[in-house]
Amino acid sequence: MQKATGFHNSPSMPATPKQHFPGRPGDWVLYKDNQLIAFNKPAGLAVVPDKKGSANLLQIGAAYAHHDLYPIHRLDRPVSGVVLFGKKPSAQASVSEQFQARTIEKTYLAIVGERPAEDEATLVHFIREAKGNSSEVVDQSDQAAKRAELRYRYLGSSDRYHLLEIKLVTGRKHQIRAQLGAIGSPLRGDEKYGFKRGNPDKTIDLHAFTLAFDHPISGSRVTLQAPLPEEPVWQAFTEIIDKLPAKA
Repeated sequence: MQKATGFHNSPSMPATPKQHFPGRPGDWVLYKDNQLIAFNKPAGLAVVPDKKGSANLLQIGAAYAHHDLYPIHRLDRPVSGVVLFGKKPSAQASVSEQFQARTIEKTYLAIVGERPAEDEATLVHFIREAKGNSSEVVDQSDQAAKRAELRYRYLGSSDRYHLLEIKLVTGRKHQIRAQLGAIGSPLRGDEKYGFKRGNPDKTIDLHAFTLAFDHPISGSRVTLQAPLPEEPVWQAFTEIIDKLPAKA
């Protein structure tokens, strides 16, 4: 169970001069009620406070909601997409238990420079945490290794890049980044895992597209979908994504 830690209301932390995030916090809201609130996190924004004192979604979201927020899950700072917070420790605990039970459904969209050899596959690797806030794929015999599994599907291509849909089976640190790097299809901008150059804003082209969970009070299934980032490289795939089956 996720520890019931939250953030108490205070003025939002200003972004540094080098940081610019599109729109206002209210524009990022995907869902809210008296139990939960979800945002479409901009790439480059931390989810929770860090040692650098960076702008973070937990603090900005609490100031917007005028309510304590409790983290349920995380996204890496360079990644965009759905992030869900509890407004009560009980809501945080309920959804956190669903993550642990693997009844949460999460879909990611990934832009890569090299199209994978197979258009659809299940990837299984063994991953351990490495130096420099990273993970590495290692041999199964490594005692520190944890099994990592994901499923991907090729969706289409733009002039230069390729779009994949990814569903996680396990949830390891930097799992998608490390596994795609291991098959020679690193995420666009992800120099840490093998892409040839970074994006100017230090983001990577991975987007947490959908998140489905059972509501902690009603029990009904809630499916959230985060609109694509506004950058041209993402907007080039709009027609392809619009043709995906509608989420219930």
